Amino acid sequence: MTGEASVDDQESVIAQSALGAYAGLSDRGIVSWRGIRYAQAPVGERRWCAPVAVEPHSGVADATSFGAVCPQRPNPAVPLGPDAVMDEDCLSLNVWTADGALDAARPVMVWVHGGAYTFGSSSQPLFDGRRIVEDGEVVVVTVNYRLGGLGFVDLTGLAEHGEVVDSNLAIRDVLLALEWVQANIAGFGGDPARVTVFGESAGGGIVSTLLAVPSARGLFARAIVQSSPASSVYGTDRARTVGQRLFRELGVRTIDEARVCSAEQIVEASMAVYAEVPRETPGVLPFAPVVDGVLIPEHPLSTLQNGRGLPVPLMIGTNRDEATLFKYMKSPLMPITAPTLDAMFDAMASEYRREELPSREQVMAVYEDARHRAIGLGIARDIGFRMPTLWLAEGHSAVAPVWLYRFDFTTTMLRLLGIGATHATELPYVWGNLDTTPKDPTFLLGGRRRGRAVSKRMLARWTAFAHGGAPDVDGADAWRTYDLTDRSTLVIDEQDRAVPDLDHDLREGWGDRVLAFR
Repeated sequence: MTGEASVDDQESVIAQSALGAYAGLSDRGIVSWRGIRYAQAPVGERRWCAPVAVEPHSGVADATSFGAVCPQRPNPAVPLGPDAVMDEDCLSLNVWTADGALDAARPVMVWVHGGAYTFGSSSQPLFDGRRIVEDGEVVVVTVNYRLGGLGFVDLTGLAEHGEVVDSNLAIRDVLLALEWVQANIAGFGGDPARVTVFGESAGGGIVSTLLAVPSARGLFARAIVQSSPASSVYGTDRARTVGQRLFRELGVRTIDEARVCSAEQIVEASMAVYAEVPRETPGVLPFAPVVDGVLIPEHPLSTLQNGRGLPVPLMIGTNRDEATLFKYMKSPLMPITAPTLDAMFDAMASEYRREELPSREQVMAVYEDARHRAIGLGIARDIGFRMPTLWLAEGHSAVAPVWLYRFDFTTTMLRLLGIGATHATELPYVWGNLDTTPKDPTFLLGGRRRGRAVSKRMLARWTAFAHGGAPDVDGADAWRTYDLTDRSTLVIDEQDRAVPDLDHDLREGWGDRVLAFR
């Protein structure tokens, strides 16, 4: 925790839940319970199986240290914190609330972290819940789930001879964590009837997918989706191919053989697949949710665009310069160069009938005023994030209130680096944690005062929504709901502003039909 007192200076606080008592630590008015198990260890025969809920316990369980991080290759873009320990036994969650508020029944905000479905953790320093709890009078929960080849590989098509595996493991993890919240959060000062689930990037993808999962009904009352790769949900044929590639990298032929491999071997094999798949098929993530016909009946974008999603109020948006981070990090995940864009268009042409696709000329006309080197970044940003967000917002607005945003705020340093308001740059402002990364260049050339003002407004908007109201703040433009009349969008910048039909040209170029690799 940023600026955290020593353990000796903290006081133990006991929360009593349906599963038993947990001892957390109070620090300067905020109590945190860390590393609370919500599922049994997904190891051995339980690897690649649906999570199993923990049993009630007697006595007082220690909840003063974060649980293990799901095994992953260290990534400088996703700092896990200095004390992170990796272990396959990683299904835990963390809770923050105000000291003395265990009987307050406050709104609950459940965070699902991002990381390309392959990286990240609920215990990243960036996701410390202190500021949201202090400023927003809410309870914050952050959730671990399985990643990469442990959580987003579907081996059901490769099972034989009685081998038992399940699909969409990480989605099932998050569902079980939400069930834990429903059953237990009252003991931590939270109201189970006012749960908002929110997430960014892959976490946003999980949240947007949950909106189309029938068994998620009743587990949350509101949702916030930040920079979701909502179209990156694939069919069983593609999932089977990814599973076969993972087996090839592991040098195994069966699930039973793969279960003998170490978690470290799974991670290394997964990273090989992680690099290989988007190189062969630009724009396709190797690990992602799967339309399995069981947990996820059809592609979530189809469900949501046709108004069949869970009818909960939704905040959703993207960042103005989403794709620049992927170029800066030399990530293989997004098609940015001319050859990879050509390959993506060719792949789309092979998957869709001609009348279903916008012409290349129609799409390119959207970017005719952009500098040549910015065209690829714009196309990657829009097909990867902005257009799926618009398709989702349009469909869901038929069944529930939707608030659409675009995050434009940046600083002089990020602008000079050519990054701007790129992917994930809104996160410190949402969490109120602008100082968690020592080498963060964001404010090297100033802008911290303006950044704090932006953060204060974003915190107020996000938590006002969680309290059940409109995401409005005093002294700023009202954030009108999105509908097909004026398509109002809030542009979040040094001064927020409501803009009607901000994405008119994009919609004209890309069209209204959902495009998602099957």
